[in-house]
Amino acid sequence: MSPRSASVNEELRRRSRERLLQATVELVAERGYEATTLADIADRAGSARGLVSYYFPGKRQLLQSAVHRLMHLTLEAALEREPRSEDGRERLARAIDAILGLATEQPLLMRTHMAGILQAEGFVQGPEQQRLAFLLRDTVERYGSRDVDADYPLLRALLMGAVFAALLPGAPMAPARLRAELFQRYGLDWELGVPPGGGPPGGGAGDTTGDASQSSSKSSK
Repeated sequence: MSPRSASVNEELRRRSRERLLQATVELVAERGYEATTLADIADRAGSARGLVSYYFPGKRQLLQSAVHRLMHLTLEAALEREPRSEDGRERLARAIDAILGLATEQPLLMRTHMAGILQAEGFVQGPEQQRLAFLLRDTVERYGSRDVDADYPLLRALLMGAVFAALLPGAPMAPARLRAELFQRYGLDWELGVPPGGGPPGGGAGDTTGDASQSSSKSSK
C-alpha cells in the first residue's frame, strides 16, 4: 500500500480536529465545563486522548476554539440563507440576530465561553476565531464602514457585551431589548434580519429614524 499523500493527511487532521471541536460543544452544553473532561471529549469524538493535547494546549483553549467554530458556522448559515442578500444592512441585521440567538439557544455554553475569556488565558486567536473575524469584518465592510479596522472591533465588543447582558445571572436583559439597542446604534430597521414577534420593545425602541445614534452610525460610513 502506497503512503498517503500530504493532502490526504491534512484532510484527516482537519476532520479529527473538527470532531473534537464538535464533541466539546455537545458535552459542555450537556454537562457544563467542570463536568466535562478531555477524556470525555476524546471518547465522544472517537479520537485518541493524546490528539486533544496535540491540537490544543488545554481545555479552556479547546472550548474557546469550539465556541468560535459554532459562532462562525451559525453566522455563516445566517448570512448565506435564502433569500440570499448582498445588502449590507440586511447582512448586519442577520449577524446581530445570529450571535444574539446563540445566547438564547445555548445559554450554558455561551455563559461558559464568556467566563473563559475573562480568565487569565484571555482571548484565543486560533483558526476558528480567525474565520469568525473574517465574516464579521466582511459584514462591517459591506455595511459601509469607512474604517473597518476600527469598526470591526467595536461591533465585536458590542456583540460580546450584548451576549453577556443577556446571560448575566440574576439580572439578564431581554434579547429583544438588546436587539433594539443594537439596531438603533446601527440605524437598522426592526424588520431586517429575523425580528422576534411582537414588534420593537417599548413601542418604538426599534424605530431608527431621525435619532442621534443613527446619525452617528451614518457618519462612520
